[in-house]
Amino acid sequence: MKTAYIKAFKELGKGDAAIAGGKGASLGEMTQARIPVPPGYVILSAAFEHFLEETNLNAEIDTELHKVDHKEMHTVENASETIQALILDADMPEDIEKEIETNFKKLGAKFVAVRSSATAEDSSEAAWAGQLDSYLNTTEKELLTNVKRCWASLFTPRAIFYRFEKELHKQKISVAVVVQKMVESEVSGIAFSVHPVTEDYNQLIIEGGYGLGEAIVSGQITPDSYIVEKNPRNIVDVNISVQERGLFRLPKGGNEWRDVSKEEGEKQKLSGKQILELTEIILGIEKHYGFPCDIEWAFEKGKFYIVQSRPITTLKK
Repeated sequence: MKTAYIKAFKELGKGDAAIAGGKGASLGEMTQARIPVPPGYVILSAAFEHFLEETNLNAEIDTELHKVDHKEMHTVENASETIQALILDADMPEDIEKEIETNFKKLGAKFVAVRSSATAEDSSEAAWAGQLDSYLNTTEKELLTNVKRCWASLFTPRAIFYRFEKELHKQKISVAVVVQKMVESEVSGIAFSVHPVTEDYNQLIIEGGYGLGEAIVSGQITPDSYIVEKNPRNIVDVNISVQERGLFRLPKGGNEWRDVSKEEGEKQKLSGKQILELTEIILGIEKHYGFPCDIEWAFEKGKFYIVQSRPITTLKK
Protein backbone atom coordinates (compact mmCIF):
# COMPACT_ATOMS: atom_id res chain seq x y z
CA MET A 1 0.00 0.00 0.00
CA LYS A 2 1.27 3.44 -0.97
CA THR A 3 1.96 5.74 1.98
CA ALA A 4 -0.39 8.70 2.11
CA TYR A 5 1.63 11.91 2.14
CA ILE A 6 -1.32 14.28 1.91
CA LYS A 7 -4.83 14.41 3.33
CA ALA A 8 -7.57 17.00 2.82
CA PHE A 9 -8.92 18.65 5.99
CA LYS A 10 -12.16 16.70 5.61
CA GLU A 11 -10.23 13.41 5.92
CA LEU A 12 -8.68 14.38 9.27
CA GLY A 13 -9.95 14.66 12.82
CA LYS A 14 -8.74 15.47 16.32
CA GLY A 15 -7.23 12.00 16.71
CA ASP A 16 -4.75 12.64 13.89
CA ALA A 17 -2.25 14.91 15.68
CA ALA A 18 0.43 12.21 15.37
CA ILE A 19 0.40 12.49 11.56
CA ALA A 20 -1.02 15.98 10.91
CA GLY A 21 0.25 17.88 13.94
CA GLY A 22 -2.01 19.76 16.36
CA LYS A 23 -2.91 22.45 13.84
CA GLY A 24 -3.72 20.04 11.01
CA ALA A 25 -5.79 17.74 13.23
CA SER A 26 -7.74 20.69 14.65
CA LEU A 27 -8.53 22.12 11.19
CA GLY A 28 -9.73 18.68 10.09
CA GLU A 29 -11.86 18.27 13.20
CA MET A 30 -13.50 21.69 12.73
CA THR A 31 -14.09 21.05 9.00
CA GLN A 32 -15.89 17.82 9.88
CA ALA A 33 -17.93 19.67 12.53
CA ARG A 34 -19.04 22.16 9.82
CA ILE A 35 -17.30 25.09 11.46
CA PRO A 36 -16.44 27.68 8.74
CA VAL A 37 -12.80 26.80 8.01
CA PRO A 38 -11.16 27.86 4.70
CA PRO A 39 -10.43 24.69 2.67
CA GLY A 40 -7.00 23.10 2.61
CA TYR A 41 -4.88 19.99 3.01
CA VAL A 42 -2.08 18.73 5.22
CA ILE A 43 1.28 17.45 4.01
CA LEU A 44 1.60 14.73 6.63
CA SER A 45 4.68 14.12 8.77
CA ALA A 46 5.28 10.97 6.67
CA ALA A 47 6.26 13.27 3.78
CA PHE A 48 8.92 14.97 5.90
CA GLU A 49 10.24 11.60 7.07
CA HIS A 50 10.31 10.29 3.50
CA PHE A 51 12.24 13.43 2.49
CA LEU A 52 14.81 12.88 5.28
CA GLU A 53 15.27 9.22 4.26
CA GLU A 54 15.57 9.91 0.53
CA THR A 55 18.15 12.65 1.14
CA ASN A 56 20.01 10.66 3.84
CA LEU A 57 19.76 13.60 6.24
CA ASN A 58 18.73 11.71 9.40
CA ALA A 59 22.26 10.81 10.46
CA GLU A 60 23.63 14.28 9.71
CA ILE A 61 20.86 15.94 11.74
CA ASP A 62 21.47 13.59 14.67
CA THR A 63 25.19 14.34 14.57
CA GLU A 64 24.48 18.09 14.77
CA LEU A 65 21.97 17.71 17.61
CA HIS A 66 24.49 15.66 19.60
CA LYS A 67 26.81 18.68 19.62
CA VAL A 68 24.21 20.84 21.37
CA ASP A 69 24.54 21.95 24.97
CA HIS A 70 21.45 24.13 25.33
CA LYS A 71 23.05 26.14 28.11
CA GLU A 72 25.61 27.31 25.54
CA MET A 73 23.56 29.34 23.09
CA HIS A 74 26.20 29.32 20.34
CA THR A 75 25.98 25.50 20.12
CA VAL A 76 22.22 25.81 19.56
CA GLU A 77 22.73 28.45 16.88
CA ASN A 78 25.44 26.49 15.06
CA ALA A 79 23.34 23.33 14.96
CA SER A 80 20.32 25.30 13.77
CA GLU A 81 22.22 26.99 10.94
CA THR A 82 23.75 23.72 9.70
CA ILE A 83 20.56 21.65 9.90
CA GLN A 84 18.34 24.29 8.27
CA ALA A 85 20.82 24.69 5.41
CA LEU A 86 20.90 20.90 4.88
CA ILE A 87 17.10 20.77 4.60
CA LEU A 88 16.76 23.82 2.34
CA ASP A 89 19.55 22.68 0.00
CA ALA A 90 18.28 19.11 -0.44
CA ASP A 91 15.95 18.21 -3.31
CA MET A 92 12.39 17.30 -2.48
CA PRO A 93 11.48 13.77 -3.68
CA GLU A 94 9.55 13.96 -6.94
CA ASP A 95 6.53 11.95 -5.73
CA ILE A 96 5.93 14.39 -2.86
CA GLU A 97 6.49 17.41 -5.09
CA LYS A 98 3.87 16.15 -7.58
CA GLU A 99 1.34 15.41 -4.87
CA ILE A 100 1.74 18.86 -3.27
CA GLU A 101 1.25 20.58 -6.63
CA THR A 102 -1.76 18.46 -7.67
CA ASN A 103 -3.50 19.23 -4.40
CA PHE A 104 -2.69 22.93 -4.73
CA LYS A 105 -4.41 23.02 -8.13
CA LYS A 106 -7.45 21.26 -6.65
CA LEU A 107 -7.82 24.05 -4.08
CA GLY A 108 -8.27 26.59 -6.85
CA ALA A 109 -6.72 29.32 -4.70
CA LYS A 110 -4.25 31.91 -5.90
CA PHE A 111 -2.88 32.48 -2.41
CA VAL A 112 -2.43 30.01 0.43
CA ALA A 113 -1.15 30.04 4.00
CA VAL A 114 1.62 27.50 4.55
CA ARG A 115 1.94 26.67 8.25
CA SER A 116 4.11 24.27 10.23
CA SER A 117 2.27 21.85 12.46
CA ALA A 118 4.62 19.95 14.79
CA THR A 119 3.39 16.46 15.59
CA ALA A 120 4.29 16.87 19.25
CA GLU A 121 2.36 20.13 19.51
CA ASP A 122 -0.77 21.51 21.09
CA SER A 123 -1.01 19.04 23.90
CA SER A 124 -1.25 21.29 26.94
CA GLU A 125 2.15 20.14 28.21
CA ALA A 126 4.17 20.89 25.10
CA ALA A 127 2.81 24.04 23.53
CA TRP A 128 4.79 24.07 20.30
CA ALA A 129 2.45 26.73 19.00
CA GLY A 130 4.40 29.75 17.95
CA GLN A 131 7.69 27.84 17.89
CA LEU A 132 7.53 27.09 14.17
CA ASP A 133 7.10 29.18 11.04
CA SER A 134 4.16 30.18 8.86
CA TYR A 135 4.17 31.78 5.41
CA LEU A 136 1.07 33.75 4.49
CA ASN A 137 -0.10 34.69 0.99
CA THR A 138 2.13 32.09 -0.67
CA THR A 139 1.72 31.68 -4.44
CA GLU A 140 2.24 28.46 -6.41
CA LYS A 141 5.74 29.65 -7.31
CA GLU A 142 6.90 29.77 -3.67
CA LEU A 143 4.87 26.79 -2.48
CA LEU A 144 7.56 24.07 -2.47
CA THR A 145 10.21 26.39 -1.01
CA ASN A 146 7.89 27.44 1.80
CA VAL A 147 7.02 23.82 2.58
CA LYS A 148 10.75 23.12 2.99
CA ARG A 149 11.09 26.25 5.12
CA CYS A 150 8.35 24.91 7.40
CA TRP A 151 10.21 21.61 7.68
CA ALA A 152 13.42 23.49 8.46
CA SER A 153 11.68 25.54 11.15
CA LEU A 154 11.61 22.40 13.31
CA PHE A 155 15.27 23.31 13.80
CA THR A 156 15.24 27.07 14.44
CA PRO A 157 17.38 28.04 17.47
CA ARG A 158 14.18 28.57 19.43
CA ALA A 159 12.76 25.16 18.53
CA ILE A 160 16.05 23.36 19.27
CA PHE A 161 16.38 25.14 22.62
CA TYR A 162 12.76 24.28 23.47
CA ARG A 163 13.33 20.64 22.56
CA PHE A 164 16.28 20.36 24.99
CA GLU A 165 14.79 22.50 27.71
CA LYS A 166 11.58 20.43 27.78
CA GLU A 167 13.64 17.23 27.38
CA LEU A 168 11.87 16.33 24.18
CA HIS A 169 15.10 15.51 22.34
CA LYS A 170 14.74 11.86 23.31
CA GLN A 171 11.31 11.54 21.73
CA LYS A 172 10.45 11.58 18.06
CA ILE A 173 9.35 15.00 16.89
CA SER A 174 8.23 15.48 13.35
CA VAL A 175 6.42 18.14 11.38
CA ALA A 176 3.42 18.27 9.09
CA VAL A 177 2.59 21.28 6.92
CA VAL A 178 -0.85 22.85 6.55
CA VAL A 179 -1.67 24.39 3.16
CA GLN A 180 -4.84 26.45 3.45
CA LYS A 181 -6.71 28.80 1.15
CA MET A 182 -5.84 32.31 2.28
CA VAL A 183 -8.61 34.57 3.52
CA GLU A 184 -7.99 38.19 2.53
CA SER A 185 -9.15 39.44 5.88
CA GLU A 186 -10.62 42.89 6.20
CA VAL A 187 -10.70 42.37 9.96
CA SER A 188 -9.15 39.48 11.87
CA GLY A 189 -7.96 38.51 15.30
CA ILE A 190 -8.09 36.09 18.17
CA ALA A 191 -10.72 35.02 20.66
CA PHE A 192 -10.78 33.12 23.93
CA SER A 193 -13.95 31.19 24.78
CA VAL A 194 -13.23 31.80 28.47
CA HIS A 195 -11.87 35.14 29.69
CA PRO A 196 -8.15 34.27 30.09
CA VAL A 197 -7.45 36.89 32.76
CA THR A 198 -10.47 36.80 35.07
CA GLU A 199 -11.08 33.11 34.20
CA ASP A 200 -14.82 33.86 34.22
CA TYR A 201 -16.37 30.90 32.37
CA ASN A 202 -19.49 32.95 31.55
CA GLN A 203 -17.46 35.47 29.56
CA LEU A 204 -15.56 35.25 26.31
CA ILE A 205 -13.26 37.82 24.80
CA ILE A 206 -12.77 38.78 21.14
CA GLU A 207 -9.83 40.86 19.90
CA GLY A 208 -9.81 42.30 16.39
CA GLY A 209 -7.96 44.64 14.05
CA TYR A 210 -7.75 45.51 10.35
CA GLY A 211 -5.70 43.30 8.04
CA LEU A 212 -3.99 40.00 8.81
CA GLY A 213 -4.26 38.46 12.27
CA GLU A 214 -0.49 37.80 12.43
CA ALA A 215 -0.04 41.45 13.39
CA ILE A 216 -2.11 40.85 16.53
CA VAL A 217 -0.73 37.39 17.31
CA SER A 218 2.83 38.75 17.12
CA GLY A 219 1.90 41.70 19.33
CA GLN A 220 2.72 44.35 16.72
CA ILE A 221 -0.66 46.07 16.89
CA THR A 222 -3.05 46.60 19.77
CA PRO A 223 -6.48 45.29 18.78
CA ASP A 224 -10.00 46.29 19.84
CA SER A 225 -11.31 44.01 22.57
CA TYR A 226 -14.90 43.01 23.17
CA ILE A 227 -16.13 41.10 26.22
CA VAL A 228 -19.32 39.09 25.78
CA GLU A 229 -21.38 37.47 28.50
CA LYS A 230 -22.56 34.00 27.44
CA ASN A 231 -25.80 33.72 29.45
CA PRO A 232 -27.71 35.90 28.81
CA ARG A 233 -25.94 36.84 25.54
CA ASN A 234 -24.76 40.36 26.07
CA ILE A 235 -21.81 42.55 25.01
CA VAL A 236 -20.59 43.86 28.37
CA ASP A 237 -17.47 45.77 27.31
CA VAL A 238 -16.19 47.38 24.10
CA ASN A 239 -12.66 48.73 24.14
CA ILE A 240 -11.69 50.49 20.88
CA SER A 241 -8.00 50.77 20.14
CA VAL A 242 -6.80 53.31 17.56
CA GLN A 243 -5.06 51.39 14.78
CA GLU A 244 -2.43 53.24 12.77
CA ARG A 245 -1.20 50.45 10.49
CA GLY A 246 -2.01 46.92 9.45
CA LEU A 247 -0.51 43.95 7.64
CA PHE A 248 -2.05 43.45 4.17
CA ARG A 249 -1.51 41.24 1.13
CA LEU A 250 0.67 42.42 -1.75
CA PRO A 251 -0.89 41.91 -5.22
CA LYS A 252 1.82 39.40 -6.23
CA GLY A 253 1.90 37.53 -2.92
CA GLY A 254 3.54 38.15 0.43
CA ASN A 255 2.52 40.93 2.83
CA GLU A 256 3.29 44.54 3.60
CA TRP A 257 2.58 47.04 6.37
CA ARG A 258 0.19 49.79 5.30
CA ASP A 259 -0.98 52.87 7.14
CA VAL A 260 -4.61 52.97 8.22
CA SER A 261 -6.31 56.38 7.90
CA LYS A 262 -7.04 58.21 11.16
CA GLU A 263 -10.78 58.14 10.50
CA GLU A 264 -10.76 54.39 9.78
CA GLY A 265 -8.35 53.57 12.63
CA GLU A 266 -10.53 55.19 15.27
CA LYS A 267 -13.61 53.16 14.30
CA GLN A 268 -14.89 50.07 16.10
CA LYS A 269 -13.55 47.15 14.03
CA LEU A 270 -16.57 44.83 14.44
CA SER A 271 -20.18 45.99 14.84
CA GLY A 272 -22.34 44.70 17.69
CA LYS A 273 -24.15 42.40 15.27
CA GLN A 274 -20.83 40.96 14.01
CA ILE A 275 -19.54 40.47 17.58
CA LEU A 276 -22.64 38.40 18.41
CA GLU A 277 -22.38 36.41 15.16
CA LEU A 278 -18.74 35.53 15.92
CA THR A 279 -19.75 34.72 19.52
CA GLU A 280 -22.09 31.97 18.24
CA ILE A 281 -19.26 30.40 16.19
CA ILE A 282 -16.87 30.55 19.17
CA LEU A 283 -19.41 28.93 21.49
CA GLY A 284 -20.08 26.27 18.86
CA ILE A 285 -16.36 25.42 18.82
CA GLU A 286 -16.15 25.34 22.63
CA LYS A 287 -19.23 23.09 22.79
CA HIS A 288 -17.83 20.77 20.12
CA TYR A 289 -14.50 20.31 21.91
CA GLY A 290 -15.85 20.43 25.45
CA PHE A 291 -13.04 22.68 26.73
CA PRO A 292 -12.07 26.38 26.61
CA CYS A 293 -10.55 27.34 23.23
CA ASP A 294 -8.04 29.86 21.96
CA ILE A 295 -9.20 30.73 18.42
CA GLU A 296 -7.85 32.66 15.43
CA TRP A 297 -10.50 34.13 13.12
CA ALA A 298 -10.75 36.22 9.97
CA PHE A 299 -13.57 38.19 8.33
CA GLU A 300 -13.82 38.54 4.57
CA LYS A 301 -16.73 39.76 2.39
CA GLY A 302 -19.33 39.45 5.12
CA LYS A 303 -18.27 36.02 6.34
CA PHE A 304 -16.32 34.79 9.37
CA TYR A 305 -13.71 32.04 9.00
CA ILE A 306 -11.84 30.12 11.68
CA VAL A 307 -8.18 29.47 10.86
CA GLN A 308 -7.00 27.89 14.11
CA SER A 309 -8.29 26.57 17.41
CA ARG A 310 -6.45 25.04 20.34
CA PRO A 311 -7.01 24.55 24.06
CA ILE A 312 -6.36 27.57 26.30
CA THR A 313 -3.29 26.37 28.17
CA THR A 314 -3.03 29.18 30.76
CA LEU A 315 -6.19 28.54 32.81
CA LYS A 316 -5.68 27.12 36.26
CA LYS A 317 -6.81 23.49 36.13
